[in-house]
Amino acid sequence: MALKRINKELTDLGRDPPSSCSAGPMGDDLFHWQATIMGPSDSPFQGGVFFLAIHFPTDYPFKPPKVNFTTRIYHPNINSNGSICLDILRDQWSPALTISKGIDDKSLDLVQYGH
Repeated sequence: MALKRINKELTDLGRDPPSSCSAGPMGDDLFHWQATIMGPSDSPFQGGVFFLAIHFPTDYPFKPPKVNFTTRIYHPNINSNGSICLDILRDQWSPALTISKGIDDKSLDLVQYGH
């Protein structure tokens, strides 16, 4: 189930990529991805390129992926280890959510807290 869903999300990302961000597998392992978010204009993050590691559990999408920034960033929802402290990646996770939506929302979140 997990592999089928991950493949579908990868196909959907290729078909309709979110603006200012991208994501895909690291090598041949579909359970480990790297995402890139461009720092939003009109924010302190403008011009920055931020990398994230995404690790899908074997019971994805019923359990959330582990997502953390590998680029150091100062942000109220990101701890010093790069872990993202959001309920949506923990107890508020829903199988209806996708990585595409998640990284696009994270890009918007950088704007919101950047001002």
